[in-house]
Amino acid sequence: MSAQRKSGMAKGNDDGDANQHCPKGLPPSSSSGKLMKKETESSQLPWDALDIISNKLDFDDLFQFAGVCKNWRTFHKFFWKNFMSSQAPLLVQSSSYAKKAYFFISISERKVYRANVDYFWGLAYSGSSCGYLIHAGADNTLLLMNPFTRRKKLISTLALEGNLQYISCQPLLAFVKGSEEFILVVLCKRSYSLHIYQSRHSCWVTYSTRGNPWKVVDFVVLNNTLYALTDEAKIGVLSLNSACLKFLALKNTPSVTSSYLKLVSNDGQLLVVHFEPKETFDVYKIDLSAMEWIRLETLGDLALFYATRTNCYALSNPGKWGYDSNSVYYIVAALPECQVYSGDNKLKYCIVPSGLRAPSRSSFYWLDWCFRHQHNEVDYSMVE
Repeated sequence: MSAQRKSGMAKGNDDGDANQHCPKGLPPSSSSGKLMKKETESSQLPWDALDIISNKLDFDDLFQFAGVCKNWRTFHKFFWKNFMSSQAPLLVQSSSYAKKAYFFISISERKVYRANVDYFWGLAYSGSSCGYLIHAGADNTLLLMNPFTRRKKLISTLALEGNLQYISCQPLLAFVKGSEEFILVVLCKRSYSLHIYQSRHSCWVTYSTRGNPWKVVDFVVLNNTLYALTDEAKIGVLSLNSACLKFLALKNTPSVTSSYLKLVSNDGQLLVVHFEPKETFDVYKIDLSAMEWIRLETLGDLALFYATRTNCYALSNPGKWGYDSNSVYYIVAALPECQVYSGDNKLKYCIVPSGLRAPSRSSFYWLDWCFRHQHNEVDYSMVE
């Protein structure tokens, strides 16, 4: 990857539109800026022309696109959703010494984007969800920042009274259907304590403490409903109206107990993955109509993106983005490469991104896969 770009991602206001700063080539806001704004507002371009312009811009320039004028901003809102849905997953990488910089790596485009993120300094990376990078701090806070839209959310964890250990939590962000509200599900991996924050009530609810009454190891959103998976391969629906987990009565549940089980939501399907490189690779489809587990002999036209510290993701038709079908793209923090395994759990090859230069006294380590287009939505009416 020879093309390294600096995106200079700025701090955004809480939940605000982060594209309000001056685009490249325009002066800062002033009396002359007001005149320029008036001129740009009066010279609107047709959307087909804006489409041509936007398709010629690189990743970084698109951040500045919406700041030109109202006409461009309106188009950007329409364009951005389609643009994000067409993007391949990015590798998220940082360094062990200079943690103020994050790198987003596009394997298919052979590009490396650098984001200067001073606001993450001193925070521990927890995961990526709905395009947000989620960090936890020792000061009892969780910072959610979307580096692609520059929106951020700050949540206090003081109410959890130490149940949430910031250096080892797994989060999932979802927005409430038809509103600006959101929920955040957080699992403390050391104690397997499960908590859900609801912006509707601005409070946390504890569902499980230290693995009791059940030890949840993963969770996803499917069809506006929040599903959870335990280490004993039990699947249930997490209620948003009460602190309970209603287990599904499923047939053919495999006899397995493991903390490495992953729950995956993809194209309306619910999958369970049990993957340990060169040792175990079992994938099951949960048929919710027949209420049974179905073991898959092959992934078919599907690729899995597995991060040991966080989640497992799935991508249909991966060839469209330059990835192999029936394969697992596996990253470990301490390894310099992305390992690619076949459907029979054999190492096919390794991908070593180039174009990165670690700061002195530092080395890179992988954090996660980031699916920018992902947008989880939950529906309170789905679960009583």
